Amino acid sequence: MKKEEKVIVGISIGDLNGIGPEIIIKSYEDPRSLELNTPVIFASGKTMQFFKNHYKSRINLYNIDSAQKVVHGKINVVNVWNEPVKIEFGKEDKKIGEFAIKSLEAATSALKEGTIDVLVTAPINKHNIQSDNFNFPGHTNYLAEALGGNSLMFMVSDGLRVGLLTDHVPLKDAANHITEELITEKINTVITSLQQDFAIRKPKVAVLAINPHAGDNGVIGKEDDDILRPTLEKIKSEGNLVYGPYSADSFFGSNNYQKFDAVIASYHDQGLIPFKTITFGQGVNYTAGLDKVRTSPDHGTAYEIAGKGQADESSFKQAIFAAIQIFRNRVVYNQYSKNPLKKATK
Repeated sequence: MKKEEKVIVGISIGDLNGIGPEIIIKSYEDPRSLELNTPVIFASGKTMQFFKNHYKSRINLYNIDSAQKVVHGKINVVNVWNEPVKIEFGKEDKKIGEFAIKSLEAATSALKEGTIDVLVTAPINKHNIQSDNFNFPGHTNYLAEALGGNSLMFMVSDGLRVGLLTDHVPLKDAANHITEELITEKINTVITSLQQDFAIRKPKVAVLAINPHAGDNGVIGKEDDDILRPTLEKIKSEGNLVYGPYSADSFFGSNNYQKFDAVIASYHDQGLIPFKTITFGQGVNYTAGLDKVRTSPDHGTAYEIAGKGQADESSFKQAIFAAIQIFRNRVVYNQYSKNPLKKATK
């Protein structure tokens, strides 16, 4: 791909009763946004027209029946469904969940086929999407199965990147999921992502402890000494700049995270609470470890403000920009990987 070529950004619509459609529309209100990428929204022309009218937007929508017919310079809308949709802002609705999945599945198919370059997903409701045909706790797990690979939830911003050993796992079960194999897999995924997706040649990674104070030599749990610490030493002996386990309670407050290219947390809230506190509104949820690029904003459906025109599109915009940059970084990385002599002479 040439530097000047536009990246085709596929967008799944998310929960129609939430703020997803609003932040998508707001992200493309400025016509200059189409100079950077070509958006393809997977929904329906009629549904998007409803939201355009509701939010009194001036964007121009261009309806197509397939992502293969994308037109650059337009905000493309693929008609995934034709039936009318009853929008009730802020309401959890099983039927709305079905539309969210139709959009996600269509966008994922286009991503696999290569008719779109990257996927940016608007927020879904993890409860109303569940069915006999769709039984995943969220986007990350679904995409891992659909696309293949060792997926990892990687929260990224300009100044902070946080990966997770365990993500949507009940807290009472998190420690039992953390094994030598899992630790090794997740850390290797983070290192590879930092190299190919973020152009960091020799990344430096910190790992947070499982227990408070890293277990205090076994007084507050033995998992850090028995599993995490020896695994980190093994990974470090292979030439990787991996450090820890660090006590999580003081790691972020002391700004220690600024010394590293990424931080790996043991469980969801251990990593996401400080990440969102530090970066909220500018953070991006990136699914590392896949052959394809997928990002999303760092927030949910925000039912409480849905339909009111109050949603902040900043995180969704950042998700679009991050997807584009990661895609371009991968192109360069793959070119250099095929021609190491060219890389060495740079």
